[in-house]
Amino acid sequence: MVRALFPGTFDPVHLGHIDIASRAARLFDEVIMAVYDKPLKTLMFSPDERISLVTEAFKDHPKIKVTGYSGLTIDFARKIEAQVIVRGLRVFSDFEFEFRMALANQRLAKDIETVALITAEQHTFLSSSTVREIAMLNGDVSSMVPAHVKAALHAKVINMGEQSPPNALRD
Repeated sequence: MVRALFPGTFDPVHLGHIDIASRAARLFDEVIMAVYDKPLKTLMFSPDERISLVTEAFKDHPKIKVTGYSGLTIDFARKIEAQVIVRGLRVFSDFEFEFRMALANQRLAKDIETVALITAEQHTFLSSSTVREIAMLNGDVSSMVPAHVKAALHAKVINMGEQSPPNALRD
């Protein structure tokens, strides 16, 4: 059995993430969507909220499991016995970052491969920060996220009110 790890902050999960994970599930026996708990960036949703949103997005995909994690991704990959780390590439600038990360992970664990999947054309502009910013400015994100994520974004924006300026959430 080949287990793949698809790590990320997923703040929030969007259709680009869902596309990459669904395609990875066609290639691998099991895909673990791993929601990182403490990235070095400001987030809109708590780890538990993000795990819940990702879980709901994949509730009908038996080959895709969702969990949270801390620490080095490569250590978590070893812990769950993943042979592959899946990453998505949208634009050329993603390649440079992902290439460096893959090389670092290869140095730490030569037995774990990194596989990069090219995003579907309609998702090339999507990023979680773009989705958050549009939602914070009361824009329509229904073509970018599942309905349950749209509802969660709307509720979060209402709860935040005027307490935080929109650019405080940028990656």
